[in-house]
Amino acid sequence: MYVVKSPLAEGDLKTVSGALQGALVDLVDLSLVAKQIHWNVVGPRFRSVHLQLDEVVDSARAHMDSVAERASALGVPPDGRAGTVASGSGIKTTPAGWIKDTDAVGAMVDALGSVITRMRERVEATGEPDPVSQDMFIGITADLEKHHWMFQAENA
Repeated sequence: MYVVKSPLAEGDLKTVSGALQGALVDLVDLSLVAKQIHWNVVGPRFRSVHLQLDEVVDSARAHMDSVAERASALGVPPDGRAGTVASGSGIKTTPAGWIKDTDAVGAMVDALGSVITRMRERVEATGEPDPVSQDMFIGITADLEKHHWMFQAENA
């Protein structure tokens, strides 16, 4: 059932909706991973890493809302349910328990790197069928790359 009619051709919509859904899943999981690490980070740099993680959570949550709303605007119902996120994310599982500050930073470098790689694939895939979605993916990627740089510098 289509409640909202998309301006995109059916083939283009399939490509773009897959990119949007994949981005939504990755961003939801990124926010969860960052918050899980935020709650469990320990070590001499606890406070700075703890606060830096909240910045990632805030960014991921803002971007996931934009992605979900873009999907809805194109007539595609976004799916951010726990099972969908768990089965579709490109981020490695976060270890349970306390996590040393250097390990926390390393885990965020890895998580952000995974999402950025997949986001760049979405930038490429959506260029022709939907430059509007592509533009959104470019902005998200730039923001995530900023966080990625800062976490890499944290452990340099």
